[in-house]
Amino acid sequence: MGTIIEMPKLSDTMSVGTLIKWHKKIGDSVLNGDILAEVETDKATMELENFDDGTLIEIFVSEGEEVPVGSPLAAVGEPGEKITKPGTTTESNQEQVSVKEKPTEIPDDEPSENKPTPHKDEVSNNESTQVAIENESGERIFISPLAKKIAKDQNIDLSTIKGTGPRGRIVKKDIISIETTITDKPEKEQKEENPNPPIQVHSSNNLKDMSVPVSKIRNIIASRLLESKTNIPHFYLQKEINSIPLKEARAALNAKLSDRNPKGTAKVTINDIILKACAETIKTVPEINTSWESTEIKYHGSVHLAFGVAVDDGLVTPVVRNAEQLNLEDISQTAKSLILKARSKKLMPDEMTGSTFTVTNLGMFGIDFFSGIINPPNAAILSVGASIKKPVINSFGQIQAGETMMLGLSCDHRLIDGAIGAHFLKKLADTLESPASMLI
Repeated sequence: MGTIIEMPKLSDTMSVGTLIKWHKKIGDSVLNGDILAEVETDKATMELENFDDGTLIEIFVSEGEEVPVGSPLAAVGEPGEKITKPGTTTESNQEQVSVKEKPTEIPDDEPSENKPTPHKDEVSNNESTQVAIENESGERIFISPLAKKIAKDQNIDLSTIKGTGPRGRIVKKDIISIETTITDKPEKEQKEENPNPPIQVHSSNNLKDMSVPVSKIRNIIASRLLESKTNIPHFYLQKEINSIPLKEARAALNAKLSDRNPKGTAKVTINDIILKACAETIKTVPEINTSWESTEIKYHGSVHLAFGVAVDDGLVTPVVRNAEQLNLEDISQTAKSLILKARSKKLMPDEMTGSTFTVTNLGMFGIDFFSGIINPPNAAILSVGASIKKPVINSFGQIQAGETMMLGLSCDHRLIDGAIGAHFLKKLADTLESPASMLI
């Protein structure tokens, strides 16, 4: 008896998910623990794990399709086993229905409002799920409306394409792969096909007209940032610090770690030290560790530090929990583990929620200074710029070579007054300019 794989509920706020990519195809053998697909939630892109040994005998959802939690995605069973998508007619009945009378119930890969009006040779229902055309030999080819439009625009012969969608349907990615193949043909072969090619203009310009659907991650980023800038009265502080002691401390710490574990690859980063310094400073300025709750101000008894990690489709903010209780090495190891999970799409929802303070660092991209947008329900966010070599004036009034770093603090004025924000930023700067003070 086959097992139905359903869209899991991967976060408390999740009601729908988008099937981004299948890692297995129908007929593949799968084992417990294999990754079947990637699912995009309201928090991040995550992997869909298989829990039954067997064969992937059916796929009900196409790549790019958004489906509600609990909806069937695929079926795992014995080779050759027939299984029907829950809520549809039996397989035998489906085979008896004329294709012109009842199309395959497979959602299209473009929004319904943009789909073309079906012609008389098309298979369609109210959602225009797919169309059917006949090639020169009279064979019917099933194709999505979007793929058909692209193929027509590019003058691509559909009889040469093997569809990868459910039941062999041609979808957009099949057409795009053909376009890529044509583009990647050797120059000699292209010249033979087109004896009078247009003049080639060599340019590094990557601009082109295109539209891409808004991903789940990008949509939630847009929603949260719009909420933050609309509802939170931001004000901004900045302070320039001497970054040489910070870099020297990092070098000394990594030398010590190398002596302790010569084969180890773990290194403390500047960002690790900044996270540790934030946790220590917040303990002395608890107003920074608060949230606005309409009729009351919530003071948090633990410091849960979020930090930004760039991923393919945007930014995620994993959380180092109870950072005030962790030493620098523990913070460093926890942060590295979370970064690895974020980039391999294995972060769990509870590893991205519940923060009380956020650090965002663009220094590694060469950005001198910027002001971050507060991550609700945090009261503030720290922005970290690059360490820049420049002339500085020493304590004797002399000009000498130095390095400085800009820190920015964006504050929620409902929770933090200017004096409190300035007090926190100055204490943080003092700690970073004297990292040894964190040892006591």
